[in-house]
Amino acid sequence: MVIKMQVSQFFDSELLKKYNTSGPRYTSYPTALEFHDQFGHKDLIKAVENSPNRELSLYVHIPFCHSLCYYCGCNKVITRHRDKADTYLEYLAHEIASRAPLFTEYKVKQLHWGGGTPSFLTHEQTTQLVSLLKEKFNFSDELEMSIEVDPREIELGLADHLYSLGFNRLSIGVQDIDSKVQQAINRVQSTEFIGDFIARAKEVGFQSINVDLIYGLPHQNTDSFSKTLDKVHEWDVDRISLFSYAHLPSRFAAQRKLRDEWLPDASEKFALMKLAIESLCGFGYDFIGMDHFAKPDDELSIAQREGTLHRNFQGYTTKGSCDLLGLGVSSISAIGNCYSQNIKELKSYYQAIDDHLHAQEKGLSLSNDDLIRGEVIRELMCNLHLDKQKINDKFGIDFDSYFADDLPLLDTFIQDGLLENTKVHIHVEQKARLLIRIICMSFDAYMKQHVNQQRFSRVI
Repeated sequence: MVIKMQVSQFFDSELLKKYNTSGPRYTSYPTALEFHDQFGHKDLIKAVENSPNRELSLYVHIPFCHSLCYYCGCNKVITRHRDKADTYLEYLAHEIASRAPLFTEYKVKQLHWGGGTPSFLTHEQTTQLVSLLKEKFNFSDELEMSIEVDPREIELGLADHLYSLGFNRLSIGVQDIDSKVQQAINRVQSTEFIGDFIARAKEVGFQSINVDLIYGLPHQNTDSFSKTLDKVHEWDVDRISLFSYAHLPSRFAAQRKLRDEWLPDASEKFALMKLAIESLCGFGYDFIGMDHFAKPDDELSIAQREGTLHRNFQGYTTKGSCDLLGLGVSSISAIGNCYSQNIKELKSYYQAIDDHLHAQEKGLSLSNDDLIRGEVIRELMCNLHLDKQKINDKFGIDFDSYFADDLPLLDTFIQDGLLENTKVHIHVEQKARLLIRIICMSFDAYMKQHVNQQRFSRVI
């Protein structure tokens, strides 16, 4: 189904205010909150054996950062000692050696390094890890290799080195180019260098370049953030990820360094979001899902128009047919009908590798109900549209009967003109795009157990 962008409809302030509550981002269903330690290593092995998929996406977590960004809620280790990565890579090599034999029949279609800061690694360390992965796994000739880059503490030559190793996609953390904002969040970086690095990456042959932006940071205002957006337009990148800053100081200690009075209030944050979406769409990008933007000829845009967009732990993707294997501390895997997650703390990760050659801590085997609800939520999150007959045929159910207790939860959205529920489909209107995860909560069987939704971020 082709979704026509109607940017003016995204910003009904009253409706956004009404539904600006907290909820999951649904990079999985069930969410990671449901993972438990009764899911063991044998369960993962069984999941691999039973999976119908034979294409693999690899995620490698590099936890190290040179300095602490105060807004960040990622799993990271702050150090300026690059040699600490040597120890980590030794243990990661053991994990890779133990995991790879499980996937000899798989072809790796996608490789992504996240963090932390993958560009923390030296050229030698990066080469070492890429070589090991290519030695242990079967890589496709049409491999998508992406890496997250912090533009601080790197040189232009990193683009050349990464490309020589096979990386063809980059994601660069920008967030905001305003100096006052950067100082407040402890992330001072050179806008000129970022532009030069992007230009160099294009020159050497990178297929796709993404930048991350965050709205709602300390001292942000529409005048300053418009300069950031204009600069992104000037850089002419392929994709933009636009995230709302989630201020959760009770969960993330570093955020306590950000005073409440520095943060934009609700109306100011709404104005920042509105400015960003209008600007990026005005620059010619397609609005993908609820927080991504891509050029019209990008595969994400094409997938959205064709109704084949997928969502996983890495966000929106076109690789929906791949199993996902996470490697490294805290990484998450999605194999067949199972999820698993590695230990989050570095010393414990090392100990687990010493003891078991793997660091799996918890996971989940999906029930048939999980599979059905997960499919419904993915369809809505990705395509804003759900074909009931498609669900019926795939799972052998009658949609309206199966969800008889859940469908009444949609009534308030219907009354507000946010969606249509008929015998054949559920169609979400463009003005509900930013509220899609709140709508999806109607089909989440676990939400009733999470009375304290502050564990999740708000819509805006």
